[in-house]
Amino acid sequence: MQIVVKDLNYTYSARTPFERHALKGVNLTIEEGDFLGIIGHTGSGKSTFIMHLNGLYKLQSGEIDVFDIKLVPDKKKKSDLRRLRGTVGMVFQYPEYQLFEDTVAKDVAFGPKNMGLDKDEVDRRVKRAIELVGLDYDEIKDRAPFELSGGQKRRVAIAGIIAMQPKVLILDEPTAGLDPYGKEQILSLITHLKKECSPTVIVISHDVDEITRFANRIVVFNDGKIMFDLPMNELFRHADELHSVGLEIPRAVRIAKMLKDRGIELEGDIVSLDDLLRAIVAAYNKKHIDKTVEENINFNAFDFGVPGACGREEGER
Repeated sequence: MQIVVKDLNYTYSARTPFERHALKGVNLTIEEGDFLGIIGHTGSGKSTFIMHLNGLYKLQSGEIDVFDIKLVPDKKKKSDLRRLRGTVGMVFQYPEYQLFEDTVAKDVAFGPKNMGLDKDEVDRRVKRAIELVGLDYDEIKDRAPFELSGGQKRRVAIAGIIAMQPKVLILDEPTAGLDPYGKEQILSLITHLKKECSPTVIVISHDVDEITRFANRIVVFNDGKIMFDLPMNELFRHADELHSVGLEIPRAVRIAKMLKDRGIELEGDIVSLDDLLRAIVAAYNKKHIDKTVEENINFNAFDFGVPGACGREEGER
């Protein structure tokens, strides 16, 4: 199963003095199971693109096929938007602002109810979704969403999408406005949800270091077009081109390059900080520790960037 986008174009305020071409002939195939990162400067077209994937924007021209659900601009051929939105879940930036019911359980149940499910199935999905996002169902189900912490609100908002059991989960700037610990929790949650709920995940982020934590490939938008669609280890070889459109390469890649300029060559594809730290440890061991000792080093002990590290427990703050 795939998401296939062919020659997608979109124009805001067409045929007016404010006309702006947001998407220009976009072609993209997303495989089932992909963990896709999308980056690009403000106004590059990335948000307009994802709005098409669950029918929030009507097609002006082009075609989209989402797991055999076809979207076309022909007004005579109606798309099955209910099935599409049950297949593609969208988590907007600051999703907690969309909470509106008087209890958490009612808010999470809103989507499944609109899918026409019976009460028992709705209740089952609500309980599972709340637990999947790391909250205690019995403790939180009857609380007002507005009484919760910022991190808890965001988890409840995500649970409302997960309760519809989408095959594809799209998140737009999922860590916006969170402190470093809250960001770490949400990033870990996204990885968990990919394993347990939605096998295909698409994340938009302005923070390239966040994207490197999980994506297996990255799409770069610029001026309404796809500039790059590459695996991470290949994309960041194009540092000059990325910099020319206002994008930075990850800190780990920059540090590895600075070390190389100083005569310290690190082995392997270095994209994330985990990659960098492991490469530094390996380079040190290669130079200073004999082979017998090196073979007995347990590199799994170097568990970088895992929630709960440094004595912290997982949970909200």
